[in-house]
Amino acid sequence: MKAYIIRRLLLMIPTLLLVSILVFLLIRFIPGDVIDAMFASSYRGGSAETRADLERFLGLDVPTHVQYARWIGDMVLHGTLGKSLLGSAITIEQQILRRLPVTLELGLLAIAIGLIIALPVGIYSAIRRNTLADYAGRSLAVVGLATPNFWLGLLVIVFPAIWWNWTPPIRMIALADDLLGNLGVFIIPSLILGTYFAAATMRMTRTMMLEVLRQDYVRTAWSKGLRERVVVVRHAIKNALIPVITLAGLQLPVLIGGSVIMENIFNLPGIGRLLVDALLDRDYPMVSGVNLVFAAGVVAINLVVDLLYAFLDPRVRYR
Repeated sequence: MKAYIIRRLLLMIPTLLLVSILVFLLIRFIPGDVIDAMFASSYRGGSAETRADLERFLGLDVPTHVQYARWIGDMVLHGTLGKSLLGSAITIEQQILRRLPVTLELGLLAIAIGLIIALPVGIYSAIRRNTLADYAGRSLAVVGLATPNFWLGLLVIVFPAIWWNWTPPIRMIALADDLLGNLGVFIIPSLILGTYFAAATMRMTRTMMLEVLRQDYVRTAWSKGLRERVVVVRHAIKNALIPVITLAGLQLPVLIGGSVIMENIFNLPGIGRLLVDALLDRDYPMVSGVNLVFAAGVVAINLVVDLLYAFLDPRVRYR
């Protein structure tokens, strides 16, 4: 197991290196640059000399591969993602760490809500196949998959404001300051993210439960006269959850993308909003750093998912 974990951690290095190259280059294909953004705000009517001075000051006067080498060199030699081009006094990783709790809370709540909805509904739909409850659960799953998160988030803000003169809380309340107030801020965006996660997970749970319930060892348990709850809980659920965990790991990038949208719609100061602001300002180091952190998180979660297989299935052994 230790050797497997070490190999996977070593494989993360070329993966993240490739991601860093792609992110560093792709952001530069967006029309405009940080100096254009500065000219549009602080340096209106700037001359060519001003642009040249700013490029020299920000380190943009050298070729792209040299800029990339400097950025990677700072990470390897100094362990830093660099600083924002907009003149922030703190480093990029410090800004990310400040906003990380918001994004983590939103994501963990969405996952918890999704699992609370998906697992019971998926298991019950499989046990009561082709009943009214099964049809209702499958229909809700299709609706959840077909409903865009950003559209639902906008509806939640716009229509209650028109009909009842009420809007969800869009002012950040820290968890340490007010537990209930913090939950009130996060519950609606978490529900919106969790519904999509629940829809996909519920369909997979139902499918795998149906497959497991057809296995011979489950039929043997039924033939022994065991109660339904014992057969389902002790013999079926654990094996059915292995593909569900795989799907949950694959849904992480979707949750990250959804968190970027939800944070901007509901004014949450998380990493997703930091990324959007950096994109608008063409803050290249910030965009590259945030995307690299997201990529590292996805790779790490995939490793955790693979390790969970050995816990759920004793037949799985990593060497």
